[in-house]
Amino acid sequence: MGFLRFRRSFKVIPGIRINLSKTGVSTSVGRRGLWFTQGPRGTRTTVGVPGTGVSYAETGSSRRGVGLGAVVLLIVLLVIVMAVFAGS
Repeated sequence: MGFLRFRRSFKVIPGIRINLSKTGVSTSVGRRGLWFTQGPRGTRTTVGVPGTGVSYAETGSSRRGVGLGAVVLLIVLLVIVMAVFAGS
């Protein structure tokens, strides 16, 4: 028997996405090959080699409070926002 899955992603600005799924809403920040995601299941960091299909993902728990993944997520978000405003 199969499972019904639902996932939809919306690009807010380059490098920032809002993801919708059956389990809730999450936010992803990053670029091709490196993504940080914060959602109802905690923090997830995904690193991959673009074009190869090879990637590594590490999931942290949201129950531990603000972890390293969340801090990195915020730093990357700030860098992206600063780059967008500097370019305009």
